[in-house]
Amino acid sequence: MSVRVSTLAIMAGLAFGAPALAAPSSAKIEAAAKAVQPKVVAWRRDIHEHPELGNQEVRTAALIAKELKALGFEVREGVGKTGVVGILKGGKPGKVVALRADMDALPVEEKTGEPFASKATATWEGRTVPVMHACGHDTHVAMLLGTATVLAGMKADIKGTVVLIFQPAEEGPQAGEEGGAKLMIQDGALDQPKVDAIFGLHIGPADAHLLNYRAGGFYAGADRLTITVKGKQTHGARPWAGIDMSSVAADIVQAINQIAARQVDVGVSPSVVTIAMINMGLRSNIIPEDLKMEGTMRTFTPERKAELIDKVTKAVAAIGDRYGAKATAVFSQPYPVTYNNPELSSWVKASLLKASPGKVDDNAALVTGAEDFSLYALKVPAVFVQLGGRPKGVPAAGAPANHSPYFDVDEEVFETGVKAEVFMALDYLDRK
Repeated sequence: MSVRVSTLAIMAGLAFGAPALAAPSSAKIEAAAKAVQPKVVAWRRDIHEHPELGNQEVRTAALIAKELKALGFEVREGVGKTGVVGILKGGKPGKVVALRADMDALPVEEKTGEPFASKATATWEGRTVPVMHACGHDTHVAMLLGTATVLAGMKADIKGTVVLIFQPAEEGPQAGEEGGAKLMIQDGALDQPKVDAIFGLHIGPADAHLLNYRAGGFYAGADRLTITVKGKQTHGARPWAGIDMSSVAADIVQAINQIAARQVDVGVSPSVVTIAMINMGLRSNIIPEDLKMEGTMRTFTPERKAELIDKVTKAVAAIGDRYGAKATAVFSQPYPVTYNNPELSSWVKASLLKASPGKVDDNAALVTGAEDFSLYALKVPAVFVQLGGRPKGVPAAGAPANHSPYFDVDEEVFETGVKAEVFMALDYLDRK
C-alpha cells in the first residue's frame, strides 16, 4: 500500500459537501479516518526513523507545526521548550476540548528489524546513547496529526474549539532540566484558550483495536529514586581494607525487593520499587569510593507512597551504617496518579464504541506505568485511554511491551485511534 498521499489529496477527500451547519456524522468521520490512514502510517514511519529524546524534539516539532499550518490551524511553537499547540476554532460557538500526544523517544537500541527502524543516537546526561520510539509516542503524534486532518475538513461544522497539544519530555527530562506536561501547563497550553476537558490516548501491546480505561485512578503515580553511597576505596584484592560497594549494592537491592514484596500489602494497593541502574567503579581491580543507584517507585495512594519512602530511606541508611558507609535515598520528579474523571469516563464510552464497536473495556486493570498526563488531569476534567496495538501473529503472552527494544505495533490500529480521538472531541463539544 502506498503511503505517499498529499495533504491536499486528503483534504479533497474530506470535502463531503454537507450543509455548513450539519454536525459531522459517524459515517463522515469513519470515511475521513480511512482516507487519512496512509498519511498517518507515513508520518509514523518518518518519526519512528528519526526519534528524538525529551526536550530535544526539534525535528518532530517542526514537522508537526508545518502540517498543522497547512491544515489551517493556529499554531504556537516552543511551548514547554519544544512543544507545539494547534488551535482549530469551529464554525459554531461552544466549549474548548483538548487532545494530547507526547513526542519524545527513549535511550533504547532498536531491535525490531523494521525497514524504518531507528539508527539514531543522541546525548543524554553526558553520554551518547541509541534512541528509539520504544513507547509508541511516534504513533501518538501520527494519530493526532491524522485527527487534525479529519477535524480540519469538518471545521465549519464543529461546535467550539479543539486544542491539540503535542508535548515533549513525557518520559521525564534529564537531570538538571525541567520539561513535559508541567512546562506545557506553565506556558499556557490549557489556558490559551481555556480548556474545558482533555483526552489522551496511549498505544500498548493489548489486543489490536481494543480501547480500555477505568474511572478514577488508572496509571500509577511515579517517583524517581536516587541512592548515593560514599565508602572507602581499596584494592580489589583487599576488600577488607575498604568498603565493598558491590556488597552494599546487592544488600540494598535485596532490601528494597523485600520491602515491596513482604512489608506492604500489595493486595490493598499495588506498588512497585525497581532499581534499574547501578553505577560504580572504573577498573576490575579497584573497589570504588562512590556508588550510585537509580530506579523508580510506583504507587496509587498518598499513604502507600509515604510508607514506602519511609521504609526505603531507613533501610538504605541502615545498610550504609552497617558497612561503615554513608548511604542516602532521595525521591524526586513526582508524577501524581493519572485520574480519569468519573462522570466523563462514564460518558465517553459511547464515543469509544463508535470508534471500535464491541472492543471497549471501561473497567481496565490498574497500570503500574505512569504518565505526566496526570498533571493535566489535576487542572481540568480528563480521561486517558489505552489503544491495543499488538501485531498480528504475536501471542499475548510474551508480547514485547512498551520500553522494549522489540516493541512494535499493528499500523492498522491507527485508524481506530484517529476515530477515537475525533469522536471524543466532537461528541464532547456536541454535549448538551
